Amino acid sequence: MTETCLLEEAVEFAENQEPRCPCILLLDTSGSMQGAAITALNEGLRAFQQDLANDSLASLRVEVAIVTFDSSVTVVQDWVTADHLQPPRLPARGATHMRAAIHKALDMLGDRKAIYRANGVAYYRPWVFLITDGEPQGESAEVVQQAALRIREEETSRRIAFFAVGVERANLARLAEIVTMRPPVKLKGLNFTDLFLWLSASMQRVSHSRPEEQVALPPPGWATV
Repeated sequence: MTETCLLEEAVEFAENQEPRCPCILLLDTSGSMQGAAITALNEGLRAFQQDLANDSLASLRVEVAIVTFDSSVTVVQDWVTADHLQPPRLPARGATHMRAAIHKALDMLGDRKAIYRANGVAYYRPWVFLITDGEPQGESAEVVQQAALRIREEETSRRIAFFAVGVERANLARLAEIVTMRPPVKLKGLNFTDLFLWLSASMQRVSHSRPEEQVALPPPGWATV
């Protein structure tokens, strides 16, 4: 890491010494999301940012990163506190390289936690929030299984909380083979706004608690049973 990056981090944490609540969004932007689905997803992201920004404490404590996956994996938003989040406008194209996106997200969380520790910043258990309308494509069963094992190890050690949401034609049975500790849930229609408002409310509850404290989350009215 360069001296410039180290200096920027030192300044960032000196200006905002609040503990951090990291949340990384893993968003499927493959071609099957074209049309109404990607439009609703983008609207949900804007609602997420606006709702978090209305909570003065959460806006300083919640850190968000956004990783999209289609035929490639892209960090469209590196780590920022909610008060600096500018939701990108996401397009839809290509295949569904989910496994690579999972590894990227877990690597980013590991790096971010190391930065917190180096700067003496407390942090909450990170959340990973995966949203997809399909299943892994263009990746072998073996490498997908490696991602599943890594999620299980991270969850079992309580290093992360990993959530998976299926949209429309998503293969929930396949998702359940990858995300095994928390059963994947299905979104009602394209109700992304309610989903992201729930995520914002959950992050607010967590950020108002103490690190490692168990927090009751609001009921997910956006999910089907």
